[in-house]
Parts: sequence; C-alpha cells; structure tokens
Amino acid sequence: MISQAGMPSDCTMTYESILMVGCGNMAGAMLEGWLKGGVPAKTFTVMDPMREELPGGIPVQRELPEEGQFDAILLGVKPQMLADVAPQLQKLVGPQTTILSILAGVQLDTLAKNFPDAGSVVRVMPNLAVSLGKAPVALAEHGLDDAGRDTLHRFMAHLGTPSWVGEDKFDLVTALAGSGPGFVYRFIDALKVAAVRLGLDEKQATDLSIAMTEGASALASQSEHDPGKLADMVASPGGVTRKGLDVLDEDQAMIQLMTKCLRAARDRSVEMSREARD
Repeated sequence: MISQAGMPSDCTMTYESILMVGCGNMAGAMLEGWLKGGVPAKTFTVMDPMREELPGGIPVQRELPEEGQFDAILLGVKPQMLADVAPQLQKLVGPQTTILSILAGVQLDTLAKNFPDAGSVVRVMPNLAVSLGKAPVALAEHGLDDAGRDTLHRFMAHLGTPSWVGEDKFDLVTALAGSGPGFVYRFIDALKVAAVRLGLDEKQATDLSIAMTEGASALASQSEHDPGKLADMVASPGGVTRKGLDVLDEDQAMIQLMTKCLRAARDRSVEMSREARD
C-alpha cells in the first residue's frame, strides 16, 4: 500500500505549467495531441537531450530547470532511468505537483517513494493515437480528490478516451490498450501479406487492408452492436465471409491466439513492475 505521507487528499490541480522530462515517441505524440486539442504551447517546458525540435515551436531544454515548481511533471524517460532522474527532480516538486508517469511497469507506490513531496502520482497508459486525439488513455492515481480527478480526466480527454483503472488491472490494460496497436498493425500486415501471396499487387493489398480496417473500426465505434455481432451480420450463411470466419472460429482459434498474446504482454508488464521495485 502507498503511504499517505506527502499525499494530501485535498490535492487539486491546475495545468498552467507542465514539465516534460523526456520527449520520445510516446511523450512527443502526447504533446502533439495536447497542442492540437488547444492546450497553449506556453504550458509546456520540455527537457530532452536528444530532440532537435518539438511541435508548436516549443524550445527544447537540454537540462532540467534549476528552480521553480510545476503543476505537473510528465515522466517520459525509460523506466530504468527513474532512480537517476527522481533525485534531480526533487527541487522542482511540491505539494501542488502531480507526477504523471508513462513508465511501463512502474507502480504508484514506487512513484510515491521516489517523489515523497508530490501532491499526487498518476500512472498514464496511452498509445500513439494520442497525436490524433483517438487513443484510449488508462489512468490510475493516488492523492487526487474528486476535483483533481475531474481536471485530470478533462486534460487527458484531449488525447482520446480516458478511463480510470484499478492498478490490479493495469498490466492487462497495458497489454490491451497500450500494446494493442502493435497487434492490430500486425493483423493488417498479415492481411496484406496473405493477399499478396494469393495474387494481389503489394501496394493495392496494403491500401485495401488499411482502408478496410479503418472503415470497420469506425463502424464498430459507432454501431449499437458489439464487434462479435457485427462479424455475424457481415457473414451470410454459406457465403464468402462465413467461409473465412469458419477458419478463425474453428476451436476458437482467434480467441485462443489473442488470449495467448495478451497474456504474454501482461506477464511482461508484471515482470517489469517487479524489476522496477528491485
């Protein structure tokens, strides 16, 4: 359990100043999504020793600020760098500061231990679609009151669809919502490769696979029916689609494959949590 020390329950948040520590692919996509969503560029101070430029013309800082305190600090470094980075950030953290972490496997109690003066700590699990404002964004927190939770939820809504997740399910949600795009891209690529093997031109197979997936996903998000029902609605008895679905449905082949896939990703997230504690 996380100690209550340093975590006042009346912590509320404003987002007038956010320090981003590390701005790689994911953090950079989040920054792009926030800017597209209307968050002013002046809100962000970005420290990254490798980035050459940032969206919105935000200047890149090569070192951490020497002083000042921030409403929120987003940790965008590699998880194994936390022990080195946290001591350098202590002078910038106060009771009004919320730590936002996208560090895979780093749990709330580990964040609280590394930032004892912070008002609250939050785990954030997005995916790269945040740059389009279309990502699921899983959130787990400690130290926020209802107003703080509402403020955070609204802020993350610029990136897509935020949802609160119990930390005991966070590893599974990471596998589904965080790693899921990789699995979807692999599926699209497999469709393309299969079509090429059966005779289509590679570019045409790629374009058709992407367009089909985009349209099917858009319909699924707007339909009153769940995806399983939609699949059956596409498939007429004895028809073309049904023959293909019979292959996926035999012995629950697709479900078995995706269960194995999510389990492997979830278990790796659990392992990373343990490694972060050691």
